[in-house]
Amino acid sequence: MKAITAIGIGLSFVLLLVAVMMEGGNPMSFLNIPAFLIVVGGTMGATIASTRMSTAKLAIKAAKLAFKGSEVEMAPAADKMVALAEKARRDGLLALEDEVADLGDEFAKKGIQLVVDGADSDLVRAILQSEVAGMSERHAQISKILATAGGFAPTLGVLGTVMSLVHVLENLDSPSSLGHSIAGAFIATLYGVGSANLVFLPIANKLKELSSDELAYRDMVLEAILSIQAGDNPRMLREKLETFLPPEARGGGTVTELRKQAVGEEEAAAADNEAAAA
Repeated sequence: MKAITAIGIGLSFVLLLVAVMMEGGNPMSFLNIPAFLIVVGGTMGATIASTRMSTAKLAIKAAKLAFKGSEVEMAPAADKMVALAEKARRDGLLALEDEVADLGDEFAKKGIQLVVDGADSDLVRAILQSEVAGMSERHAQISKILATAGGFAPTLGVLGTVMSLVHVLENLDSPSSLGHSIAGAFIATLYGVGSANLVFLPIANKLKELSSDELAYRDMVLEAILSIQAGDNPRMLREKLETFLPPEARGGGTVTELRKQAVGEEEAAAADNEAAAA
């Protein structure tokens, strides 16, 4: 379920509203525009003040990505790397130049192109590891922005409540409206705590998870590229790449074909040995 983040956040809000109605409350009583402006506006301002504008823009795009539920498909990438290893072993590294345009992933393209251009393995590793480190740092900054917003929101909620209570205390001469005014004052705290724990922090955690998946993918591709450059056996490369895959994703596609070939070769060798012995 790629949209699990949107489903989880939406389900949380729905269940909270259902709980309010079960207790006899009116969901519309939680609508308070001034409190919303204090919490959301204050959180946005404080968060933007804590970072660069370019990073803040990237955080908005990343939040959309978290809701879309982008996933890294590592098994097809592993199959592709094994196929490239077979071709390189059969036709030479220069034959991979025709495959670069079809890779789709810029990271894999750069690595294979370096190999085709004759860069030594230490240089290939250094360049690709620098790419991975830079990506990891950018992702950490983006998820940190959402986590920072999750820290500001409850505090802004308390600030909004204090501001509202000050207004309530200024109107003690109207006892009939005190109950409604005090109840409204705590709406800001509700908005702050709710937005932090139901929106900002879940999205920040999802972005960390997506970043972790992307790092695992790039580590796998890096190991594959270095193995291709070293001329490793495709079957051995498959075994190495499978360590990056979850158990349910192992043994498919090229994996199965290579294993069948390996088993077939072993059975043929065993049959030849039996015939020779006879």
